[in-house]
Amino acid sequence: MRADAQRNVDALIKAARVVFDTSGVDAPAKEIADLAGVGVGTLYRHFPLRSDLVKAVVESRIDACAAAGPQLSAVHEPGEALAEWLRQYTEFLGTKRGLAPALHSGDPAYEALPGYFLEKVGPALTELLDAAAAGGAVRDDVSAHDLLYAIANLCMPVPGEGPDYNQRMVALLIDGLRTRRQGVSSGSSHSHA
Repeated sequence: MRADAQRNVDALIKAARVVFDTSGVDAPAKEIADLAGVGVGTLYRHFPLRSDLVKAVVESRIDACAAAGPQLSAVHEPGEALAEWLRQYTEFLGTKRGLAPALHSGDPAYEALPGYFLEKVGPALTELLDAAAAGGAVRDDVSAHDLLYAIANLCMPVPGEGPDYNQRMVALLIDGLRTRRQGVSSGSSHSHA
């Protein structure tokens, strides 16, 4: 792809992220194109279907979530890098909530996203978790898989509560990760597939 075309794609994805967060996934194409500084024709040339754009937005957020792992490790102690990554993952899940109607529509364009997510995010979290466990900052009987699903469950919408509630629940989980096991047998925490 030519450099100018890639710039347009990047601008459209960035604009779509903002517009989807504020106006919803069904926002007018013109609103996205205007924010990106391109014409509607350019939007449709790169993303012929709305599902193409939604998929690109979700993949860009997944990529950013995965890339945050090494970035946080470079500037924080392992335990704090892990905690900060888990807070960012919680934010990611919150922003994805606005895309839920599209993502759960049954459109085949979205079928590969869960696999893409696990392929990108799983290794990033595993590295952070292993480093924090090796340094004694967190318990060593929890897997990345456990954490991804536990936090996803903690981020389910709760009537009358917003994203702050989810962050508080994840903060409790993070505190629990830092707690030493006492008198607990090494059960089957890794056997849940």
